[in-house]
Amino acid sequence: MSLVPPLAGPCTRDSQSDPQANIITLNVGGEIFQTSPQTLDLAGPGSFLTTLACSKGASIPFIDRDPELFSILLYFLRTGALPSKAKAFDPDDIISEAQFYNLVHLLNRPITNSSEFDAFELEKALILPLNGRDYPSAIAPFFDGSILVSHGSKITSFNWSLRKKTTVLTEFSAIDSLLALSPDIAAAGATDFSGLQIIDSKLGSVLETLSWENQTHSGSNVQAIGSSPELLFVSFESERRNSNSIVVFDRSSFQPVTEIGKQEIYGVDLLGSSIPCTKLNWSAGFNLLLSSGLHRGPSGFVSSIKLWDIRDNKAVWELHEKGDCFADLTVCDNVYGIFKVGVMSGDVFMADLRKLGVDGPWVSLGGPMRKDGKREGVHCKLVSHGSHVFCSRGGDVELWSEVLMAHTNQGRIEERVFRRNTLGAADNKEESMITHLDFGGNRMILARKDEQMIEIWQSPAANLF
Repeated sequence: MSLVPPLAGPCTRDSQSDPQANIITLNVGGEIFQTSPQTLDLAGPGSFLTTLACSKGASIPFIDRDPELFSILLYFLRTGALPSKAKAFDPDDIISEAQFYNLVHLLNRPITNSSEFDAFELEKALILPLNGRDYPSAIAPFFDGSILVSHGSKITSFNWSLRKKTTVLTEFSAIDSLLALSPDIAAAGATDFSGLQIIDSKLGSVLETLSWENQTHSGSNVQAIGSSPELLFVSFESERRNSNSIVVFDRSSFQPVTEIGKQEIYGVDLLGSSIPCTKLNWSAGFNLLLSSGLHRGPSGFVSSIKLWDIRDNKAVWELHEKGDCFADLTVCDNVYGIFKVGVMSGDVFMADLRKLGVDGPWVSLGGPMRKDGKREGVHCKLVSHGSHVFCSRGGDVELWSEVLMAHTNQGRIEERVFRRNTLGAADNKEESMITHLDFGGNRMILARKDEQMIEIWQSPAANLF
């Protein structure tokens, strides 16, 4: 019989009363397979293989599919890894077959499972070229490992397997801010184009245009984008550059929820809180939004950093700095810290989120490790992932990790110590400067200066094909 059974969850069998109850026989494309109900149960409730685990009929179910591809997926269910013979097949065929059995979520598990992330095992795995002559201006990974890349007026999307890509043309001349809301839906903005566009990268169409109504009724350019699971945060600045605000939208309806940090600028007032926000980070652990902005004027750098409680529309902490401000900034919930790289010194600093005060929150973790001795950090990028903080420095990536220290008699840690490692140092060659750095699932994505491609770094366990 041809089998298209309904979906079901795991079931139990009485193997003591019926020894054969622990054996499932299948006919896939004319080839007989035998396995256990427990193995088929691993497919999960979304797969009809789980239904077969409960089958008690006398006849052998027939599945009209390719038996060789099924044998690969059965091996994967049994061991959690693909067999060596899988390399002889086109990965797209394996993925397509996994979609039929609803097993893609299992193939994708090494990429999406953050508990299996090992920062010290990251190695360069793939180079993904981009169409056209433009270099990457923004990268936006999604947690399933898919990636969106803007280059010039185009957005290229790579699916989670990195085997398929789609490029669409947008209305922007260049895209400065990009955020992946799903594998195919992106929020895109530019500093010289009014409004935030919600773009379907698969269809190549604009679904929504989100704007900010300022007092001068001029257009509103996008300076930064961020998000929480429910909310979308957009930093707008008026085209006349005399006002700015952070607007909060509902991610499902794209309707405005609230507005925070609205600032009207009169005269030359760039040394205080009037600096537009150019980066937004959401702290899920503290339920706070970190906004930051940097301005370079005749007298040097000035910056503004604030932590916002969205529920009260209030800044619960803020810091204004001059001189060695941040070149880049990030928050890492797992180690309770805000991290910055100094724009002048290039040092990496940490401020403990549990001990924030008004003055002097930064503790220096260390300076640059560059052969030329150059100490500026103006081009450095800083990203947190898991319990680690990654800092690009020239062509290399530094990995900062906290080292657990001995406790005092009172049961408290005397000090927090972070150690630095450099990824890719074994290559022993000069790489082009890193211009963009981010993470999607267990993948690290890099873009380099004057290169029309992106690099994918991942652990061997996440390299499926």
